[in-house]
Amino acid sequence: MKTTKITFWVSTTLIFLFEGLMPALTSQSEMAKEGISHLGYPAYFGVALVVFKVLGSLALIIPQVPKTLKEWAYAGFVFDFIFAAISHGAVDGVNGQTFFPLVVLGVLFLSYFSYHKLQKQ
Repeated sequence: MKTTKITFWVSTTLIFLFEGLMPALTSQSEMAKEGISHLGYPAYFGVALVVFKVLGSLALIIPQVPKTLKEWAYAGFVFDFIFAAISHGAVDGVNGQTFFPLVVLGVLFLSYFSYHKLQKQ
């Protein structure tokens, strides 16, 4: 159980940092705005994406959040990472940026499966 807790908290904290804190702090930078524009998305999409990333990461890391809401947050991140990989692949071809969202998806899966394992105990 101790290993499962450590796995959950480390993986969930990484998701919180990469998908909640970093976007919240950098979303208005020129680099972030250029990245959204480069992929062909309008500026308002970037703003909405950051809002949902911050809310989703908070839902995952705060223990008092209801289980159903956590499930929605996990599902939202799965779609986010898959479509990020597709967007990067379609615009820039297959490169490191194409696979990075899939690596983070692996970290999300660690969080998800350890969360459910903890719920069963």
